[in-house]
Amino acid sequence: MNKKTSIQTEALSLRIDESNPNHHLWFNNGTWWIHYTIYPTPVTAARIRRSLKTADILKARELRDEFFKEILSTASQLAA
Repeated sequence: MNKKTSIQTEALSLRIDESNPNHHLWFNNGTWWIHYTIYPTPVTAARIRRSLKTADILKARELRDEFFKEILSTASQLAA
C-alpha cells in the first residue's frame, strides 16, 4: 500500500514599493483602508481589506506600518 503524506505550510511574502509611500493603502468614502493578499495554501489566495478608521493619511501610514510590524513579528516567532 502506498501512503502519501502532505504537509501544509504557510509562507509570508511582503512586497513594499518604497517609491510609493501609500503602498497597501486604499482611500474609500473618506476612510483609509489597508489591503493585502494572503496565500493560505500554494494554490489559493485571499484579498484582505481592513478599515484603518481614519481620514488622515499620516495616521493611516502609521497604522499600516504598525500592522505589518506585528505580522512580521508573529511570523518570526512561529518560524523559531
